[in-house]
Amino acid sequence: MLDVTVIEDAEAAAVSLDPIRARLLSELAAGPASAAMLAGKVGLPRQKVNYHLKALERHGLVELAGERRKGNVTERLMRATAASYVISPLALAAVQPDPDRFRDQMSARWLLALGARLVRDVGSLITGAAKARKRLATYALDGEVRFASAADRAAFIEELTAGVSSLIRKYDAPGAESGRDHRIVVAVHPTVKPQAAELPSSTQE
Repeated sequence: MLDVTVIEDAEAAAVSLDPIRARLLSELAAGPASAAMLAGKVGLPRQKVNYHLKALERHGLVELAGERRKGNVTERLMRATAASYVISPLALAAVQPDPDRFRDQMSARWLLALGARLVRDVGSLITGAAKARKRLATYALDGEVRFASAADRAAFIEELTAGVSSLIRKYDAPGAESGRDHRIVVAVHPTVKPQAAELPSSTQE
């Protein structure tokens, strides 16, 4: 089972968003189960659970883990294909965000568009690498910092921009025939507090 996978197909996305099917995915991410086993957990008849499982299976969200005999019946044990799922903007291709439409480094909307493109591109790369049976070379850095003041935050962003820009100029080799282009995304945003219903109005866009 994969830790996380990206849903690119619009129909698969719609299937996964159905509340009952999402519940079944959650149950099957915890371990293989049959329709009869799931029926008691979700409060539905076995036949109804089977209907939903077949829909999930058609779209590659669940798969057969094995079979077992129970009396005169052979039960199919199903499992989720991943522990968690992310829906790619490709599932809404006609209205997916396009960061190239505008550039505003201080815009939360632009940051959101960049994040959506990151999900789309990395998802497509994972799919391609899996088909080619190749490892995908990526890198990510995640951290938190508490700024003492808005001035410190501004200074941090200025130094960060200068430092990353310097590294790009140093290592960029546009004429290298055997080279490969890489995209770099650096983001800074307030930490979301679990108890907070929403950010203060002064920080919203």
